[in-house]
Amino acid sequence: MATTKQILERARACVPAMARMSDADKAAALKSMAAALRDAANIKKILEANALDVEAARGKIGEVMIDRLSLSEQRILAMADGIDEVALLPDPVGQVLSSVDRPNGLHIQKVSVPLGVIGIIYESRPNVTSDAAALCFRSGNVCVLKSGKEASRTSFEIVDILRASVAAYGVENAVNILEDNTRAGASELMNATGLVDVLIPRGGAGLIRACVENSKVPCIQTGTGICHIYVDESADTGMALEIINNAKTSRPSVCNAEEVLLVNRKVAAEFLPKLRRKLVDDRAAAGQKPVELRLDPEAASVIEGTPAGPDDFDTEFLDYILAVKVVADVREACEHIAAHSTHHSEAIISADAANVEYFLKEVDSAAVYVNASTRFTDGGVFGLGCEIGISTQKMHARGPMGLGELTSYKYVVRGSGQIR
Repeated sequence: MATTKQILERARACVPAMARMSDADKAAALKSMAAALRDAANIKKILEANALDVEAARGKIGEVMIDRLSLSEQRILAMADGIDEVALLPDPVGQVLSSVDRPNGLHIQKVSVPLGVIGIIYESRPNVTSDAAALCFRSGNVCVLKSGKEASRTSFEIVDILRASVAAYGVENAVNILEDNTRAGASELMNATGLVDVLIPRGGAGLIRACVENSKVPCIQTGTGICHIYVDESADTGMALEIINNAKTSRPSVCNAEEVLLVNRKVAAEFLPKLRRKLVDDRAAAGQKPVELRLDPEAASVIEGTPAGPDDFDTEFLDYILAVKVVADVREACEHIAAHSTHHSEAIISADAANVEYFLKEVDSAAVYVNASTRFTDGGVFGLGCEIGISTQKMHARGPMGLGELTSYKYVVRGSGQIR
């Protein structure tokens, strides 16, 4: 068993080799990764490891989270497809971002470069293992992964397969995973200044808060999604119901799922009974899990549901639960979002151009939608390939983080003997 320090040192030592890799070689190595994941013997190994993880997690985490943890052959093949898509994306390294010729004859270029060694701490989503490895590799970076214990067997197996697939290029240490999957291992990664250049946590609010508050390595805050949808008085009712149903129930365990619904008071009496029928009664009749509606007092005076508690408008449920509040207008909706949002994704359903523009200007989140589901906040959907995470901060990267967000830059200055 390698220590965390040994793994970090071998990762740092691989940085020059990654910097020397050509665009063609990086793309070819990624194709090898994808092919390795499609190999029948490797699929069998991954599924066996995943079955052990799922068995160990049952009873400790909810069924929605079990779904996030579980892999199938189809999901593994989708992971391979994601790597192939990343291989086809343009190399983000070496791009001239700007250039200027100075009066003294100096030619100055701003050129994109890899970040270096990227640490990624994540929880019970083993597909993050391949996504993160592929994006870091394509952008010339070395990754050090720290899997949550629920997905550890699966993640270790995936990393072994990916490392073996790029060994022929001499860069197997571009993909690493900590063998210590305890909090001590995570703490060591957070304090690895000089060995790790940036840390990206992917998981719940507790994990992200721990990294932001305790990491000595620069940290990019990602992920926690208390996502809102506001139904304006001018909203098309049928459209609104379909969007809300998709945003809440298509995959409630992900960060771009809706957690809070705000309904304009002028349409609440008509809209809320239809909402309950759609999310509760129709789903129960179809044998699907109904959504638990947690209602503020005004919404509770219109439909039946659970009274909203003091924390329900500040909770990322990641489950079939939706907090519902009645508001006076778009201004109150924006004020509520400003007070309770995690700045991930928010949407307005409206046919009123003035209200839409007000919402777009007032809401300060990474993604703001008009008449569409928040579920679209995703690197693949945005055309970035599989994402490393969704940044909810403003510095360097915001929203779905693709290849461009995994680079920094340096200035290249060419002269002919100039002195100052």
